[in-house]
Amino acid sequence: MAELLEDGDIYFLYRPRVEEEHVDSLEEVQRLLVVLHPWHGRHLRLLVIGRKRLPDIEEHDRFWAFVDEVVDRPEQLHEALRARAYRTRTRGPREQPPARPAAEGAYVIARHDDHTHLAYELELPLRLGEAQHDLNIESEASYIVTVKNPQAPSPPGVGLQGSRKVRLPGALQRRFHDRRFAPLDPPAFLDHPGTELVLIGAAHDASEELHIDLDAEVDRAQRSTVFGDLRIGRRERPVTPLFEGDWA
Repeated sequence: MAELLEDGDIYFLYRPRVEEEHVDSLEEVQRLLVVLHPWHGRHLRLLVIGRKRLPDIEEHDRFWAFVDEVVDRPEQLHEALRARAYRTRTRGPREQPPARPAAEGAYVIARHDDHTHLAYELELPLRLGEAQHDLNIESEASYIVTVKNPQAPSPPGVGLQGSRKVRLPGALQRRFHDRRFAPLDPPAFLDHPGTELVLIGAAHDASEELHIDLDAEVDRAQRSTVFGDLRIGRRERPVTPLFEGDWA
């Protein structure tokens, strides 16, 4: 039996590459973004998934991720999710389109034996489409999640560097006990930008594996939507991926 540590709303968004107004495939995506909004906490966390898609469950993929931003109010994520203008020396002004919602639902972080899981179940889209398939977003899934010790060395070219590396409070840093990784316990690790994570594909049926009623969690999540909770307008970006599952 798993012990529930945190639950809340989860939103999946993708940001197109610069100058890609219409996305037709994963090749035209720059980043997969995940927003976690706990129901019993004031922070919203914006996570970046390293390979632009979620880990494959069957292959037990191990993907790197990190906490990009932590804010107290949804409006503060507007800057991170809106369109961005660039000026380059060779190509002049360029624009990157805003992040586009691809799925939403409810999540839990749970302690299971000596490790922790991040599991979710979707509310939208009602039927998964090409966008969710390419991003590896399933209707329900569970991932073992560990936190990297920021004081432990990383292989060359891997992980955050310099000022982007997190400096954790002493109480959280001591959780590592000089190990390179620790479970995501407590979830307060996620309240610090620069925290690095490893997600490992674990199970398709999170409810059966963790014995947590994710259907009930989704029923609670129906009070929130990516538009109302994150304060983004439907006119600002395509919504086809969220409701129909198609790329846009």
